[in-house]
Amino acid sequence: MEAIELILLFIASLIDLCQQQLQAGAPQIQLRLAGTSRVPNEGRLEVFYNGQWGTVCDDDFNIEVAHVVCKQLGFELAMNWAHSAKYGQGEGPIWLDNVRCSGAESSLAECESNGWGVTDCKHSEDVGILCSTTRLRPAEQPQAIAAQVSTTQKKIEEVRIKPISARAKASLPVTEGIVEVKHHGRWRQVCDNEWTIDNSRVVCGMMGFPGEVHPNTQFYRLKMLSQKKMFWIHKVACSGTEPHLANCKVQVSPKPFKPACRNGMHAIVKCVPGPNSGIGSTNNFKKAFKTMEPLVRLRSGPHAGEGRVEVLKNGKWGTVCDDKWNLQSASVVCRELGYGSAKEAVLGAQLGQGLGPIHMNEVLCTGREKSITECKFKEASIAGCQHEEDAAVRCHVAEMGYGDQIRLVGGRSTEEGKVEVQMVVRGVKKWGAVCGELWGINEAMVVCRQLGMGFANHAIQETWYWQGTPGAEDVVMSGVRCTGTEMSIQQCRHHSVVHCPRGGGRRAAGVTCTEHAPDLILNARLVQESSYLEDRPLSMLECAHEEECLSKSADDMAWPYGHRRLLRFSSQIHNNGRADFTPRNGRHTWTWHECHRHYHSIEVFTYYDLLTLNGSKVAEGHKASFCLEDSNCGKGIQKRYECANFGEQGITVGCWDTYRHDIDCQWVDITDVAPGDYIFQVILNPKFEVAESDFRNNVMRCRCKYDGRRIWMHNCHTGDAYSADLEEEFENQQRLTNNLV
Repeated sequence: MEAIELILLFIASLIDLCQQQLQAGAPQIQLRLAGTSRVPNEGRLEVFYNGQWGTVCDDDFNIEVAHVVCKQLGFELAMNWAHSAKYGQGEGPIWLDNVRCSGAESSLAECESNGWGVTDCKHSEDVGILCSTTRLRPAEQPQAIAAQVSTTQKKIEEVRIKPISARAKASLPVTEGIVEVKHHGRWRQVCDNEWTIDNSRVVCGMMGFPGEVHPNTQFYRLKMLSQKKMFWIHKVACSGTEPHLANCKVQVSPKPFKPACRNGMHAIVKCVPGPNSGIGSTNNFKKAFKTMEPLVRLRSGPHAGEGRVEVLKNGKWGTVCDDKWNLQSASVVCRELGYGSAKEAVLGAQLGQGLGPIHMNEVLCTGREKSITECKFKEASIAGCQHEEDAAVRCHVAEMGYGDQIRLVGGRSTEEGKVEVQMVVRGVKKWGAVCGELWGINEAMVVCRQLGMGFANHAIQETWYWQGTPGAEDVVMSGVRCTGTEMSIQQCRHHSVVHCPRGGGRRAAGVTCTEHAPDLILNARLVQESSYLEDRPLSMLECAHEEECLSKSADDMAWPYGHRRLLRFSSQIHNNGRADFTPRNGRHTWTWHECHRHYHSIEVFTYYDLLTLNGSKVAEGHKASFCLEDSNCGKGIQKRYECANFGEQGITVGCWDTYRHDIDCQWVDITDVAPGDYIFQVILNPKFEVAESDFRNNVMRCRCKYDGRRIWMHNCHTGDAYSADLEEEFENQQRLTNNLV
């Protein structure tokens, strides 16, 4: 039997080699959907080849080709395709024409065509694609926006660490054990012949761990004497910077009838967990990586360990341009943050755009740096990068088992339902419901992340219309309060003893989740540049008074005589997320305001407050979203929302809504404010009425000096734009800013 098995292995290796040689001629390409639609699953098909983005002609295009494209981009399948530049005409070369695919290809580059750049088409024939909104599970995703895993060596389908000790078997994540690879659907061992710490580094990175250490080989040698040996890989040689074991030099059984690893033992690894794993001591991680304030962070990613890359420079957070962005540089970011190596180096602001400085471009890392700030790079200002080129990453994250402790039931799809959690009740694990009282969007965000379903779309306090699991009707968790950053709902604050007088049964908690969410950011610079004072007669403020846009003292004035002093400014609210920002309530519930003759789709869209330096409020205002629409959009993006004639309200991805300084309620009434130094604060979407991918950038603050006649605004910034030190200095600074006068 062993001889037959070795022969089959040899034949399989030959088949793999032939397949690899056939695929070797297919160039490495990247795809994206661009054009007038900013919805992630549709747009003009563009291909990155030979260092340049180009388009694809619609001649002979069909749904099979579209299926290959959508799967390569990470979507489940294609819904349709469009001819004649439906999503706008592209620029640059038309790379492919008369494309023909069977539908089984893993990359568009493997399909037949006239050849790269060989075409008689014009950009008026650029093809467009509509993919399904459902994405492939990570394990099913082929090469997407950036190269994930190159398998130019041997066919290694999966890698795992198999625990040996009883303690390791009983806990998650698994940080040490035997290295096993899956080949043709079967798990096989790797020989420790010339196994190095660099090999361990690659394996640990794939498992979601940032570092590795030498294991106790003597302990494992004793333990493995009784282990069944099914070696396939005879020798591995990694440099330590590869994103996958398949990218290393791999040698299988030396000869068809000679077993691999004769008299050898299994390769073993011991990985160092990052601080976000929540287990044990992280001293080894602290020794290897900087323990000061983080110099890099991820934003707007729907899952743990992914998002837009932002770095800290001169006290300000900024993005990274995607020119020459690759897996080695992305892996440095991932490891610095406590994750493993990078699964994907994502290009083209596919995980959202920033709205601040762009600090780095053409980042080149060796893969050994402790921080991306140690890598070679160019100043982005010199290269002329735009935020449409913001780089992002998807990191390997350690399996913590959080998803096994929660489930959604009763919903119309897998992305919605009543929340059921597993808790320890009187020493026994029990499934049950969560109290719906005070249940909000932060709690729902944690649930969706724990389930691996992205962002929360709605937090639901009543789920009487969703049937729960029989036997799990009892409330086992109440008083849940989350910050929104926890990895599991069990990590949030909650009652030690369940108490849910008005939130059980039909009022149990529920959620709906989504992969794509909007993200509102205020243009702080425009606020600073457009602010001024105006003394406005009461006779011109009747509508504003009716809508409660003035201070309470205005009620006691002898109308229409007198005036109010107003701090006026313009605001430009960008949607830099991956879904349109639309009111939660339908049009039939909008409120008509006769005085201004417009509909309010969200009763309070922003708060405007003037605070003392210690945070006490001295004046306040608010802005109802009387007309939430696309005032302007970025290049190539078409407006979707317009308030005229009771039109739909919202802000399209890549567009912004501008409230000019000269419209009613675009102010703070400071009539009763004494001269002094203050903080001016604006909060977008303050009641979390609409879910966003990131609420941390919804606050904008400025230093403000008022002398009784004039006002100066400076240091305007969003709440997450500065380093912690600068933000603390901003909050605690008590000295007067006389030098501004």
